[in-house]
Amino acid sequence: MAQRFVTLPEIRAEARKTLPREVWNFGEGGTETETTLRRNRRALRRLAIRQDILVDVREIDLTTSLLGVPLSWPVAIAPMGGLVLFHPEGDVEMGRGAEAGDTLQFLSGATGFAVEDVARTSRGPKMFQLYHMGDRAWVADLLARVEASGYHAVVLTVDVQVYSRRERDIAARWSPREAMAVAPNPRPPDPTYPARLTWDDVAWLKKTTRLPVGLKGIMTARDARRALDAGVALVWVSNHGGRQLDSTQASIDALPPIADAVAGRAAIVVDGGFARGTDVLKGLAWGADVVAVGRTVLWGLAAGGAPGVANALGLLREELRTSMALAGQTRVRALARDAVFRVD
Repeated sequence: MAQRFVTLPEIRAEARKTLPREVWNFGEGGTETETTLRRNRRALRRLAIRQDILVDVREIDLTTSLLGVPLSWPVAIAPMGGLVLFHPEGDVEMGRGAEAGDTLQFLSGATGFAVEDVARTSRGPKMFQLYHMGDRAWVADLLARVEASGYHAVVLTVDVQVYSRRERDIAARWSPREAMAVAPNPRPPDPTYPARLTWDDVAWLKKTTRLPVGLKGIMTARDARRALDAGVALVWVSNHGGRQLDSTQASIDALPPIADAVAGRAAIVVDGGFARGTDVLKGLAWGADVVAVGRTVLWGLAAGGAPGVANALGLLREELRTSMALAGQTRVRALARDAVFRVD
C-alpha cells in the first residue's frame, strides 16, 4: 500500500494543521528560553559526514541489538508522556505503529494506558521508562507488572528532579497534566518524589527488578562512570529533548566523552533533536548503539495514528539507508567516530 506521506516535513506540517495550538506547543516546545531545544538541532547541523567513494554499497546492514534484543535497525521510539493528547488511543496506538515500523518502543512511565494494555495490543519489542513518582512500594508493584507483561528492560529517568518551566504552556494558562486526565491510566501518586532520589535508589532498583536497569538523563562522563560502578546496563545520553534544564549541552556534544567513559561496558542510547536519517548516522558514529526519536514519530501519531507512525519510521529508515550508502558505509555497527566531524 502506498504511503500517505512521502517526506518527513509533510508529516510535521499535517500534525501542526491537525492539532490544537496548546497541544502542538506542548509537543514542539521546550523549557524557558528553549536554548537547549535549539542547541540540540544546531549541534547536529554543524556536523559533517565523511564521504567515502568507490565502495560497494548494494547491501547496507542496519541490524543491531540492545541489551540482547535483536533490532532490524538502530532506532527506537523514545518514551513520551501525554500521547493521549495526540491520539485518543495514545500509547497503545504508538505501540501498533512501532510494530508496523519494526521498531523498539520505550513506553513512558507517564503512559495514559496500563502497561499490560500496551503490551497486549502490539507485538513489537518494548522496554519501560520509569518515573519514580511514588514510594518504593508503588514502584515495586509497577515493576512487577512491567516484568509480567514482557518488557525487556527498565530505564529510570533521572533528570526530572522537579518539573521545568515550559513557558509555552504557562503563557497559554494550559496544564498538560490536567489535560492528560482523560487517559484511563491513573497518574503517578507523587510527582514530587524524584526530588529526593539518589544513587541509593539505583541500588534499590537493581535489587527490586530482574530486568536490566538503565539510567536516562546522563550528560557527563563522571555520571556515566558512576552509573557503571552501580551496575547499570544502559546509559541514556539525554537532555530530555530540551524540556528540562535550559541552557545545558546538546546531547550529541555530550555523547563522545560519555562513550569513551563507558568503553563498551554498557549499552548507550542517545536522544535530543534527532529527526532525520543523517542525524541517526551521526549519533551512531559518535558512540550510540541506538538513537531514540520522539517528535518525528509524535507527528506521525497525530497526523495518521499507527499508520502515520509507521510511515514516519519508514521514511526515517529510508533516509538512514540512503545516507549510509552515499557516505560509503555498509554496516551501522562498523561506523567509526571519524566518519563524522565538526565543520563550524
